Amino acid sequence: ASGQIRLSLFYSIQPVYGAQHPPLDPRIQHTFPKDTPKANSLKTKKASSFHEFARSTNDAWDIDDEEDEDFAPCHPATLPSEALCCVIISQTDAPVLSLSLSVESDQRLCGVLKDSPDNMASSSTARSTLQKQQSLPVRPIIPLVARISDQNSSGAPTMTVRDKSRLDKFKYLLSCPNTDLEELRKHSWSGIPREVRPITWRLLSGYLPANMERREQVLKRKRDEYFGFIEQYYHSRTDETYRDTYRQIHIDIPRTNPLIPLFQQPTVQEVFERILFIWAIRHPASGYVQGINDLVTPFFVVFLSEFVEEDVENFDVASLPLDTQRNIEADSFWCMTKLLDGIQDNYTFAQPGIQNKVKALEELVSRIDEDIHNYFKRNEVEYLQFAFRWMNNLLMRELPLRCTIRLWDTYQAEQEGFSHFHLYVCAAFLIEWRKEILSMVDFQGLLMLLQNLPTIHWGNEEVGLLLAEAYRLKYMFADAPNHYKR
Repeated sequence: ASGQIRLSLFYSIQPVYGAQHPPLDPRIQHTFPKDTPKANSLKTKKASSFHEFARSTNDAWDIDDEEDEDFAPCHPATLPSEALCCVIISQTDAPVLSLSLSVESDQRLCGVLKDSPDNMASSSTARSTLQKQQSLPVRPIIPLVARISDQNSSGAPTMTVRDKSRLDKFKYLLSCPNTDLEELRKHSWSGIPREVRPITWRLLSGYLPANMERREQVLKRKRDEYFGFIEQYYHSRTDETYRDTYRQIHIDIPRTNPLIPLFQQPTVQEVFERILFIWAIRHPASGYVQGINDLVTPFFVVFLSEFVEEDVENFDVASLPLDTQRNIEADSFWCMTKLLDGIQDNYTFAQPGIQNKVKALEELVSRIDEDIHNYFKRNEVEYLQFAFRWMNNLLMRELPLRCTIRLWDTYQAEQEGFSHFHLYVCAAFLIEWRKEILSMVDFQGLLMLLQNLPTIHWGNEEVGLLLAEAYRLKYMFADAPNHYKR
């Protein structure tokens, strides 16, 4: 349930959003640590720096929770028409490492402000305050959302001879009476063509059988089974037993990719409500935990793309035939369930899976880059302060959605991709920002960087390099425990 996981501040997800999510609301911002008078000289530096930083980074999307006290279960609508989204873009001086390009490292900050004279005035004041922060210089407004489709920052490439050859190979494998799943995994590791991604994901997740003759029958049975769950259980969202679970889901869904119009459509939000609620009541060991809502989105976008030729981010899902909408919903539910079956200890009480993975990341980084590890120690940065979210959300809040979809191609091709290989991806991702990390001069700067890494311009090329480095680390350390630990 929503209140199930209440860890200490160190063990909570830090509410600062990354590449595709809005961070704090400047109206309720406390002063940053450097502006805060020293309260008690007897306090240790560690307690002071971390707690002051945490107080200065309140989740702007939580400020309306108090308004939901009189919550009555109903389907969420889109964000209020009077809401004003104010995007402040900051830059760093460092170029993106993996490309050696002159692309500036962008970070996005977005607060949602009610459009009233008082709040407009407070917004102006808050923006002025933020401009004074050396770590957050202001740039002109840019479009909120990069394209979801498969592309690099330079634009969608035309299909090359090699791409066509790969697509033909996928089509051949998928057309066989019994698809060779090992061969399919081998070809999927380096990315799946958009045209065949939906059926390939269904197969690799274990949702569809390899035998072609059985697929239609299995799809019909599983889709009917899901909507049987809806008929049997969804009405119970108003019962006292599940009221808190449904309330938390209802609150979290508008925060899911809030800058992408697709996910603010009432039809889509209702689909997510049903998927998450049914999953939660069928998995009482964990129930619904914040972060699971993000894991639906890649599946939903991929299965929607089967029926949409253009970019899906502005597509009106309600315009699709009802049967098509139902099939997308059911397939998203079952594939998300398959994923979570492998990482459910991430979401059970106290989230032991995540804590173990964060500890493993710390040990791994101490071996592969001692400079970064020691720099964190000198600045009293704990890995849980940034890596908890990396594990809880599978890097979805650090990367644009198009990059997450490409990343998941490989995760589904890897044995234990979401549970094991992800650790090495996180290590490679951290080392990617080595230069920027070592250039930070204090605790606050490090945490702001690590929780707002500038990946907005990333595309397939950057993800491919990240995965290659992660594979190298796995090859070196996964089967070498004496190298893994000191």
